[in-house]
Amino acid sequence: MSPEPIRHHIVSVLVENKAGVLARVAGLFSRRGYNIYSLAVAPTDDERFSRITIVVDVESAPLEQITKQLFKLINVVKISELDPARSTEMELLLATVWVDAGSRSQVIELVGIFEGRIVDVSPGALTVAVAGDPARVDDFEELMRPYGIVELQRTGRVALPRLDRQPPRLRSVSGRAS
Repeated sequence: MSPEPIRHHIVSVLVENKAGVLARVAGLFSRRGYNIYSLAVAPTDDERFSRITIVVDVESAPLEQITKQLFKLINVVKISELDPARSTEMELLLATVWVDAGSRSQVIELVGIFEGRIVDVSPGALTVAVAGDPARVDDFEELMRPYGIVELQRTGRVALPRLDRQPPRLRSVSGRAS
C-alpha cells in the first residue's frame, strides 16, 4: 500500500506577541488567495513570542511563495515547515451529542476508547472532549455523527517537530582500575 499523498503544508511561524500580528498574517493569506485549512495561535513559553500553526492546502499555495511572503512581515521571527511524517500533531474536539437512555452508555464507551472526557451532562445530551492526532479526532467525529451532533468545535492543529530519537553517544572510560 503506497503512502497517502501529502495534501497540506504545516507551517509553524514564530512571531512577536503584539497586537495586530495575527490579522496581518491572515490578511496576507487572504490577499494571495491561499486556502487556510487550519489556524491555531497561542503564546509560547517566552511571553514575547507567539507560535502560529497554519495548515495550508498544497494546491492553493506553493510553500516557497508562502514563506517569502511571511518573511516580509515585520513581526515574523522564524518560519518552519513541519513535515507531517516528522512532526507531532494534535487537535482538540468539543462536541455536544444527543443521547437517550439507550445510547448514553454507547457514547460514554466510545469517549473512553478514544481517551476523551465528558465535560458536561444533561438528561438528553453529553458534551465530550477528545484530543489527539487529527486523523483520530476525525474518526471520533464520524462515530459521533449517527447519535446526532448538536454542536461541534475543533481547535485546529498544533504541531511541533518530532524529537531526535538517536541515543546519546557513550564515551569510553579508559584507565579504570579492575
